[in-house]
Amino acid sequence: MLKRNQLQFSIIIPVFNRPEELDELLDSLLNLLEFESTEVVIVEDGSTRTSREVVKKYEEKLNIKYCFKNNSGPGDSRNYGMERASGDYFIILDSDCLLPRDYLHIIRNSLEKSFVDAYGGPDCAHKSFSSWQKAINYSMTSFLTTGGLRNRETTKRKFQLRSFNMGLSKKAFQTTGGFSKQRIGEDIDLNFKLIDKGFSLRLITEAFVYHKRRSSWLSFFRQTISFGRARPILNKLHPGTAKLTYWFPTVFVSGFVVAVLFFMLGFYSFLLIYLLYSIVIFIDAIVKSKNILVSFLSVAAVYTQFFGYGSGFAKSMFRLHVRRMSLREAYPAMFS
Repeated sequence: MLKRNQLQFSIIIPVFNRPEELDELLDSLLNLLEFESTEVVIVEDGSTRTSREVVKKYEEKLNIKYCFKNNSGPGDSRNYGMERASGDYFIILDSDCLLPRDYLHIIRNSLEKSFVDAYGGPDCAHKSFSSWQKAINYSMTSFLTTGGLRNRETTKRKFQLRSFNMGLSKKAFQTTGGFSKQRIGEDIDLNFKLIDKGFSLRLITEAFVYHKRRSSWLSFFRQTISFGRARPILNKLHPGTAKLTYWFPTVFVSGFVVAVLFFMLGFYSFLLIYLLYSIVIFIDAIVKSKNILVSFLSVAAVYTQFFGYGSGFAKSMFRLHVRRMSLREAYPAMFS
């Protein structure tokens, strides 16, 4: 067991054109229990709307190190911050998160009782979030949509680290080289590298963050497309990691299109299956949110997520396995 305060944390926050979000995140850090002299490393990833004034606001309240670099993506920016951090354990957060008061206390206690070289934590919606943000949170975390993959693990299925809320020891960072330079799926890629190197990983279920996510339908749709197209790339980078469940959104979308076509021909049974699923989503969402608007929007968010991920996945599979394009040929911007 580690001695209390033996771990020295550095919080790594990459930011790109989101000064308002960073302001809210830093404000939440002020209320943390046991925060002490924890270092905060902010990496400005070539922003045109910088967070410099926001940082000045907190310089006397927090132990902040502010870095500015050319834009190279979130993974490379996290590496940049970890290379310049003074701690021996890095807490990695997205700029659109807020932390509950006991977040750091939970992390320290968990690692002192049973140390792991990397941990992940779940996310949930804060009461101040918009109805759409709460709906997106439901869609991304519900067992009925993702199988609860993002927020839980079982003996058969291990939790995969997500970069909006994770921790990494300095030793693990130095051994693996940290995040790859690919701009989507870089956290899952690191997850596989950590496992390959024999490092210990764990989900700390109590260490949740409030994750704002995308604020518009279109931005969420584009994000899920990116998630979908990243999965076949990760499967190719790490052979043996592919699973049939990754096809579910694409099958869902294809089935919906077929159901609509049959409906136009006078056959209603297939579309009724989707209607029943939508009703189940609505009921589950209203039980969890106790808000009718959030529940209706949750149904829309679920379909947005499936159509985005499913189409992105299908397009990526076509490019990589039908056209047999290389990763850089298929998605040059993702590896720039």
